[in-house]
Amino acid sequence: MITAEKLRYRTLAIEDLRIAPGITSVIGRNGSGKTTLLKLLAGISVPDAGAILIDGMPPRDAEIGWLDEFPDRNILFWNAFEEISSPLRFRHLPCPVIEDRVESCMESLGITGLRSRPMQELSGGEKVLVVLAAALVFRPQVLVLDEYDSHLDTNRAGEIERMIRKSGTSYVIRCTQDMEAAARGDAVILLDGGNILRAGTPADVFVSPDSTPFYPFSWRCPS
Repeated sequence: MITAEKLRYRTLAIEDLRIAPGITSVIGRNGSGKTTLLKLLAGISVPDAGAILIDGMPPRDAEIGWLDEFPDRNILFWNAFEEISSPLRFRHLPCPVIEDRVESCMESLGITGLRSRPMQELSGGEKVLVVLAAALVFRPQVLVLDEYDSHLDTNRAGEIERMIRKSGTSYVIRCTQDMEAAARGDAVILLDGGNILRAGTPADVFVSPDSTPFYPFSWRCPS
């Protein structure tokens, strides 16, 4: 379980939050605190007050994969293979293990053709997939994704979502503007003005079309 208690950071104020294993979507208006919360959960930022624990550990002691909304901010190395393999090299894994893990991860994401491509030559969507591979290749306990799907078309985003669900990562926490994707997750957190407006299953959060501007279109027009 991920817990956050009496959390204070900038405009964010969260008294109590529980995130169970599975896929949790964070939604809300621009400026509502979505990215701020994700950075706290990823250990990139440290709260001014309160605490976050991931299975009893602070975020910086957990294995966390992070994907920024702007993938160029994640990129450290010049080509796709070097970028994806870097987390394993930092952990001093043997070269044959690194090679096998990178090839397997690239194959699962359908990006083996990018192996030797310079990062600066990749499209925005290709960069997202390479950075996602780098976040998954070391098999993190937590995967934090800040609107990664905004760079992908709907079909591709759906494929990647299914692959992430099969990856074995215990916690996937993603910020998204796609309410259909949010509704497919296990839980949803709706932020407003730095506070949690609603949190729970998609059915708990998407109570009715008139209750919030954030509502899956397919729920408005069921077949």
